[in-house]
Amino acid sequence: MLQRPEHQVAGHEAGSGTLGPLIDGSGNFFKPLNPSDERGAQELAFYTSFYSDMRVPHSIRSSYFPSFGGTRILPVPDSPDLLLPHLVLGDLLHGYSDPCVMDIKIGARTWYPSVSEKDFAKYWKKDSESTTPLLGFRISGLQVHHESGRWKPHRDTVRKYTVTDVRQSLRQFVSKNPDETDPDCAFASSVYGGSNGILAQLLELKSWFEGQTLFHFYSSSLFIAYDKGGKAAQAKLIDFAHVMEGEGIIDHNFLGGLCSLIKWVSEILTDPELVAVPDDPEAAERTADPIAATGPAEPQAMVGPTE
Repeated sequence: MLQRPEHQVAGHEAGSGTLGPLIDGSGNFFKPLNPSDERGAQELAFYTSFYSDMRVPHSIRSSYFPSFGGTRILPVPDSPDLLLPHLVLGDLLHGYSDPCVMDIKIGARTWYPSVSEKDFAKYWKKDSESTTPLLGFRISGLQVHHESGRWKPHRDTVRKYTVTDVRQSLRQFVSKNPDETDPDCAFASSVYGGSNGILAQLLELKSWFEGQTLFHFYSSSLFIAYDKGGKAAQAKLIDFAHVMEGEGIIDHNFLGGLCSLIKWVSEILTDPELVAVPDDPEAAERTADPIAATGPAEPQAMVGPTE
């Protein structure tokens, strides 16, 4: 039976005349392709190209992107007589019992080169009201499960977070007490740290972006999740309606934002007042100097975590 994703923190939600994603409870995530909106066709074109391009390493495709199963015709929840094609993607939270989720839009600019003047104004307004120009990323939504329930700030509030708010949220995300003013970062070592933690995954993604010139990702997000029920932490790229051909040029906009996020996550792991550095020597080395671990990216004029 199709249902709305319970743990969606960003993007369009299905219902009340609005198209949005659905899940089937068996591991599939269905994203509607509105024929009147070119973004759906563009995202389908990206998935089709990306999954057939042998220049993309299998390890990158399988580890950091949703699985892709083509399209399927499905009824619209509030209009069952209306049938629309949907992207068939992997449900990134399938099997999670109490998922903690964060959606982070990457890049110091989210508009793409061919954007219309009207759309540019919309993108610029959202960017300028957020940390996008300052940090190279912004948090679009998050939720954290804890002992007394679920903490999920309203997405309109999250989108306008300041630099200070972002610093706090990255700590709240890995805390037992996320809704308090002094988050304890109790899960930072297990979620952000370690050889399979979020930091290690971001560094592997960074290594690929330092060399890949196939695609430029505009307005795409990193989907970060872990489960209080035991499922391992994961980082996946999502939202590909505005991916452009790289034309042999490194995607410095995305890479710069990714490097910035790495620095902010690393700061949590190296702050002695928050959490101890992992016992794994390799993880400790990555944590101590995350950028040096894979070499420098092009310099970006962004606010660092200590400012």
